[in-house]
Amino acid sequence: MSSLYSIILPAYNESSRIGPGLQKALEFVREQHWNVEIIVVNDGSTDDTAEVVRSFMASAPELRLLENPGNRGKGYSVRNGMLNARGDILLFSDADFSSPIREALKLIAAIEQGADVAFGSRWLLAETQTQRQSLLRQFVGRAYNMLLRLVLGLPYKDTQCGFKACTRHAAELIFTRQQIEGWGFDPELLFIARKFGLRMTEVAVEWANDDRSKIDPIVDGIKMFYELLTIRIFNLAGQYDRPTFQFLASTPGTVLVQGKRSA
Repeated sequence: MSSLYSIILPAYNESSRIGPGLQKALEFVREQHWNVEIIVVNDGSTDDTAEVVRSFMASAPELRLLENPGNRGKGYSVRNGMLNARGDILLFSDADFSSPIREALKLIAAIEQGADVAFGSRWLLAETQTQRQSLLRQFVGRAYNMLLRLVLGLPYKDTQCGFKACTRHAAELIFTRQQIEGWGFDPELLFIARKFGLRMTEVAVEWANDDRSKIDPIVDGIKMFYELLTIRIFNLAGQYDRPTFQFLASTPGTVLVQGKRSA
């Protein structure tokens, strides 16, 4: 039997972008003849994001919609999607597909070649950026990357690209321990993966900046720096030594919303 792929798309007020993104994703996975589920996690949107997704679901059995209990953050949304995913290989992407969905083939190839975690990089080969960020965003991103190396010891060119894939084993290990629920969750995922000795591959992917990004490079940058320190503190306190959350059993139709692990 072919592998089941899970594609998780966190979405907050994405009514203008989620439709075109889903159309491209559905066309792509059908061309590949994948056994796939596409999980849109609606993060308490106040627009008609959920209605747009439901309009696709009528003719797309591949689609699932999860509703967060209010606006909880991108990290929460990705974790919620992962905890509810049933795939053998799991991938999450920004809803606008800043990295085109076809780039998923590169991440999956890396996993098929032995990686437990494969994550997209905008800076491994900078020429793959078809539309770059503003100079301010680039400066903040580079400064943040230096802090990642100093505080968490992550030696990668790019941890923040919202395009990552992993095996089910890796997902169960990482996302049951993930604590950061805001924008700064990406380095936490990689930190946990390194902590447990998972095989990790940074993959150069095509990427185009979208000026409608909801991240404020200054305000959110400060929050993300605080979250780096939080990750270090959590690690010293043994927070990652055992799971906090439960992964959903592969029972069709069952939905778990951020289930805490019982003692």
